[in-house]
Amino acid sequence: MAAKSTSNRILATPSSYARSHYLYVQEVGTLQSLEPHVSKRQNLNSFLFFIVMDGEGTLFYNGTHHHITAGDCVWIDCAKPYFHESSAEHPWSLKWVHFFGTQAQNFYSAYLSKDNSYVFCPRSILPFTEALDQLYICHQNKSSLMELISNKCITDIITLCFTENESLKQGEYSIPEKLQQVHTYLTENYAEKISLEDLAERFFISKFHLSREYKKIYGTTIGNDLTYQRISHAKSMLRFSDDSVDTIAQKCGFQESGYFIKVFKKAENMTPLEYRKKW
Repeated sequence: MAAKSTSNRILATPSSYARSHYLYVQEVGTLQSLEPHVSKRQNLNSFLFFIVMDGEGTLFYNGTHHHITAGDCVWIDCAKPYFHESSAEHPWSLKWVHFFGTQAQNFYSAYLSKDNSYVFCPRSILPFTEALDQLYICHQNKSSLMELISNKCITDIITLCFTENESLKQGEYSIPEKLQQVHTYLTENYAEKISLEDLAERFFISKFHLSREYKKIYGTTIGNDLTYQRISHAKSMLRFSDDSVDTIAQKCGFQESGYFIKVFKKAENMTPLEYRKKW
């Protein structure tokens, strides 16, 4: 029977240390389809990332069919049922990696929580292909740092997925002027007593709309953003001033020093005075 595809792949068996601490490769390789051929899997503890280098085909995932073409990237959770098939008229070639690790699911959940798509077309596939090529060469040569380098390359691919999707979304719309004004106001007035209701009234916007859109744009709630800014300023004052903790708390918008210490310790895993001493 004639082959339906040609592929170069490396199957990896990670060390116990890599399984416990790294993102690691399970398989990495390339595929050139010669005719339609379905790859179908489910219930795998694995994530698949691939790039369509040439041609086109179909991906079924999450209950939806997607037509994907050259330049498209795909990142899916293989625990869910999926299949992909090359076009008969324009057989595709792919570069791909199956990977896993203790933090893989957390990365993917965070990625989807930002309304990112598991199928996207980046501005350039070059950074992705470079990382995939390095993964393949690394496992082919089996250097002593193979697993550490693999962790870096997979992390690079994940980071690119985040940043490319963010760039694509920013290309569709700019940050609304009113949200920019709110963000600037928080940055400049972090020491003041600020509530969501105050902001809604000041900027003539529904507090529910403001809360939802702010988190969508800046990736955190208004309350958390304000707390982060206050803690950052407090850290600077602890290091570069002789002000007492009580004074710093007041200057940074905390009404009570006890609450300031509690919030600071939660953020930095040490008290303000311990931070001052160590830094």
